[in-house]
Amino acid sequence: MNEQTKTAWPEMEIYGWNEERDKEYAALPPTGKKLAPARIVAQFSHQYRIATPWGDRLAEVSGKYAFTAATPGDYPAVGDWVAAELPVGDSRAVVHALLPRRTAIVRRAAGSRPDEQIIGANIDTVFIVVSLNGDWNLRRIERYLIAVRDGGAKPVLLLTKADLCEEPELYVRAAKTIAPEVPIFPVSALLDQGREALAPYLTPGTTVGATGSSGVGKSTLLNWLAGERRQAVQGIREDDARGRHTTTHRELFVLSSGVVWLDTPGMRELQLWESEDGWQATFSDIEALAASCRFRDCRHEGEQGCAVQDALSGGGLDPARYANYRKTERELARLAQKEQRAGKRLAKEAGARGGKSAPGGAKQKRMRVYEGED
Repeated sequence: MNEQTKTAWPEMEIYGWNEERDKEYAALPPTGKKLAPARIVAQFSHQYRIATPWGDRLAEVSGKYAFTAATPGDYPAVGDWVAAELPVGDSRAVVHALLPRRTAIVRRAAGSRPDEQIIGANIDTVFIVVSLNGDWNLRRIERYLIAVRDGGAKPVLLLTKADLCEEPELYVRAAKTIAPEVPIFPVSALLDQGREALAPYLTPGTTVGATGSSGVGKSTLLNWLAGERRQAVQGIREDDARGRHTTTHRELFVLSSGVVWLDTPGMRELQLWESEDGWQATFSDIEALAASCRFRDCRHEGEQGCAVQDALSGGGLDPARYANYRKTERELARLAQKEQRAGKRLAKEAGARGGKSAPGGAKQKRMRVYEGED
């Protein structure tokens, strides 16, 4: 942050508070209570740890907040900015309002209802972490890219454990075939390689999230960039090179560089959730081919003048990439139908609640993923 920039809450600038947040906070409806801005740094069931201008406090939402929350996704999540009442003494703080989210990682909550669960909010850059020790899978990387882009954050691909790979540049070139515009960096915490390349993303006041499968080295990456042990780490299983689960909850850390780091548990399954924008961006090459087909309603299944089939037969399009394109297209279509049904249910429930809006205000741009935690 520019030294000449002044905010109303300079104590919170270390967590990314800025003049835009000042305006959002000032625009909150009055509650008649003495409130202060805070950021959710950890979540434990219905209890939170928040960073406030006067240090960390435990917190819970107010009764009114809980009453007006239409879905689980309306509750605060790690990374959210909130307005909280801070009682004197050791009493828990009380969250009364949620500031607008700019981005969010979302998963589908467990259960038969298609409810959302926010994994992390207000993330500027997401490091998609992939290990070079057997975790490599281009189709999985495509799915991560879809989710990250749909959430509005900037994706960066980190190829960890480069010391275990003889030719990491081969993997960089392979990744470039599916994401030519995405920054890709092979790194090794063991050999201290790649730190300089990541420095532009680790600036004061920004928030970076790390996501990937268990065992790819997210906790090791955090400890390495922090310059100290911030999270426990475990080795991979020797029989299948799969990772052992280390991180058990989501938490924000402020590193010595000034960046705010969101550490998340590893994923064992990634299912997309309402990611049409990210899907189109990730498969923009195939979308461009489809737009060149002779017929606008071409299904790419043998029609005359099909540019997609011409690219497949001519070697200009990887069949596996195209198969993933169609697979995720069908998946998103099914999810859109489910979301439409859920929207009707929520509208009916909102009417029963007197038409009260959710605490977070208008619908926010979100990174929608289903994260299966080991």
